[in-house]
Amino acid sequence: MQPDVIEKFSNSTIQHGKYNDRIYVMKVGKNEDASLPQKLKDFAESSQYSKIFAKVPAGKKGDFISAGFQGEAEIPNFFKGKNSALMLSLFIDRNREKSGTVEKNQQVIEACQYKRAKITILKRPENAELRECTAQDAENVARLYEQVFPTYPFPISDPTYILETMASHVVYFGVWLDGKLAALSSAEMDVEESNVEMTDFATLPEHRGQGLATMLLETMETEMHSREIATAYTIARAPSFGMNITFARMGYEFGGTLVNNTNIGGQFEDMNVWYKKISAPLTTAS
Repeated sequence: MQPDVIEKFSNSTIQHGKYNDRIYVMKVGKNEDASLPQKLKDFAESSQYSKIFAKVPAGKKGDFISAGFQGEAEIPNFFKGKNSALMLSLFIDRNREKSGTVEKNQQVIEACQYKRAKITILKRPENAELRECTAQDAENVARLYEQVFPTYPFPISDPTYILETMASHVVYFGVWLDGKLAALSSAEMDVEESNVEMTDFATLPEHRGQGLATMLLETMETEMHSREIATAYTIARAPSFGMNITFARMGYEFGGTLVNNTNIGGQFEDMNVWYKKISAPLTTAS
């Protein structure tokens, strides 16, 4: 199945398609009026999508709530380190509203709270090199992602896609062990709004259990802080202990759960939102 496409819709940016069977409003345009939620509903119904998921400035909340959207998560200090982003959803198909992993999700959150209270000191392997990826690494980056993720919402196993995003708004980070790429992550920046999504974490199976994801996240935060990015966030698989615990240990706050939000391996999974303020707000006007 083809990946979902990203395109302009009215004055906003959306991702949509049958892969995730949804519309994802990635960025609400500054000049959008109150008609956007209804336009999205009409488009979802005509395309037979079962969910609309929107990342909305707090000031636009009323338009969406009036149209039947409900809150699932929130990220404070999202826009220029000051204003919140609300993650609002409308379930066209009410069956998609029912989580199949409620108990497992709760176990993960409880484990995060327990692990967060424990001080963990990770020692970097002596044979490790951790650095920002360059254009020369694109082939190896795509190859590792292809090995780790049989399916993915974006074409990250395509070197051309890696190069295109690297040239625009994504910084990739890698860990090399004995000169061979072992783990990856990416920082997807919105420089204008001073936020970054910490995402695309992938470690080859033979190198798991060494804390490489945490080492990557530490390096990412340092780099994003140096670029004066105010707020970092991630969207992690809710029933999965690994990445949720990694972010909790690193001081990220839990922002909420997105129900049946993302197609992973052929089925919809709940996703947890985590966030952290990593720099002071920008001084420019909102």
